[in-house]
Amino acid sequence: MTITQQLITIGMVIFGTMLTRFLPFLLFPAGKPTPKYIQYLGKVLPAAVFGLLVIYSLKNVSIFAGSHGIPELISIVVVIGLHLWKRQMLLSIAGGTVCYMLLVQFVF
Repeated sequence: MTITQQLITIGMVIFGTMLTRFLPFLLFPAGKPTPKYIQYLGKVLPAAVFGLLVIYSLKNVSIFAGSHGIPELISIVVVIGLHLWKRQMLLSIAGGTVCYMLLVQFVF
């Protein structure tokens, strides 16, 4: 890339970042009530995103080959257990990820 292309790329990244950061404050100012559909999306999207992530993560797991999905199942149980115990989403995700990686690297 030339210097001009690099500067244009950096400028576009900065513009895109600023747009996504400032646009919600422009569309929904502090003095006005938040629209009902935005409140609805705020309630349902987190669960939908996690459902999508679970399905995407487990779509290629075969119970008839290799480790039969045992590391995935153990890691899911760890995630659920950590979440029920501590109620901290990042701890649950990190714990499940570490558990899965350790199982795949050292056990299975």
